[in-house]
Amino acid sequence: MEQMTFSDLGISQEILQALEKKGYGYPTTVQREAIPPFLAWKDVIAKAPTGTGKTFAFGIPMIEHIDPENRQVQGLILAPTRELALQIGEELRDLLILRPEIRVAVYYGGTRIRGEIRQMEKKTPHILVATPGRLLDHCKRGSVSLDSVKTLVLDEADRMLDMGFFKDVTRIVERCRNRTNMGLFSATISQEVMTVSWMYQRDEVEITVEPELEDRPDIDQYYITAPSFLEKADATLRLIRGQGFERVLIFCNTKHVCQRLCDEFQREGLDCQCLHGDIRQDKREKTMQQFRDGKLPVLIATDVASRGIDVDDVECVINYDVPKENEYYIHRIGRTGRAKKKGAAYSIVGNFPEKAKLDEIAKFSNYQIRPMVLEADGTLTPGPEETPAPVRRRR
Repeated sequence: MEQMTFSDLGISQEILQALEKKGYGYPTTVQREAIPPFLAWKDVIAKAPTGTGKTFAFGIPMIEHIDPENRQVQGLILAPTRELALQIGEELRDLLILRPEIRVAVYYGGTRIRGEIRQMEKKTPHILVATPGRLLDHCKRGSVSLDSVKTLVLDEADRMLDMGFFKDVTRIVERCRNRTNMGLFSATISQEVMTVSWMYQRDEVEITVEPELEDRPDIDQYYITAPSFLEKADATLRLIRGQGFERVLIFCNTKHVCQRLCDEFQREGLDCQCLHGDIRQDKREKTMQQFRDGKLPVLIATDVASRGIDVDDVECVINYDVPKENEYYIHRIGRTGRAKKKGAAYSIVGNFPEKAKLDEIAKFSNYQIRPMVLEADGTLTPGPEETPAPVRRRR
């Protein structure tokens, strides 16, 4: 059986050429299954792992539905964080390189709202990507009208609703009175996501992409044991330099550790920056852009960035801290191994609770996370494979 191409999905020539320029030859599973019903104006609820191309799955049909002559917001995408909203905006603009008449705007909190209002007054975008709180602020001020929205999408719906945006999201959905279809795209389907689907979707097409299918990112996963903070920092630095990584993303659990690690690495001469909630928005955007452009080799971040970074050639993700939640691990390592490329993920284990949590994550996600020994010169050798503890029988 021949592999399906984007042209088989009924996509316009302009979008096909944009995809070809980006190097996308074949649609992923979620794109194959979501694009046709979305093009047919059907509601869609899709569960698919991070890194499987959900943005194009709803972005392509949304663009195809836009009437450039209608100078109103026709497509609305809600995202939980400013980083993810910016990422979605960039991906949509990549698709629109041959459709410059279609405008995209990204609105989010943490910046002065007056600039967005002036932008809206000057040229209303056809597609608006926004965080829920900032969009409601615009609606209350009367600076944004959602009366002409035909397609509404909730991206990373599980995280958005888990973050306490349930009431904001429902208020926004109810303001889109004239919508024709609605999409819910998520890595997991929580009870809140099901509730929103039940309340607002009709005859929805359900799509589930299991991680075991071909779209699961190709990521080799390892762990390295290093007990204290100084040993973990030294191990991380030796790993980066010894393996010659040029595009690395490091995750920490707290802002304090994130900043402390960044300061430590900068003193050691490593070209790196950090990204966490206490950093000013303008600096966060500048740091993110430097990382995307390949001008910053190492980015250290808290989980605020785990779903907001879309860089196809991240060589390696390092969990400096083992994440507290199983889902966070999946989202973190999903930043590498994208666009069908090979990726690597290393977890630096500092104590027994972290090792126990990593074992739980491996079991939860059905991943194999293999032990590695980091030598003094930064080379890696396989560690001893673990054997299950013997079952003790009572006599």
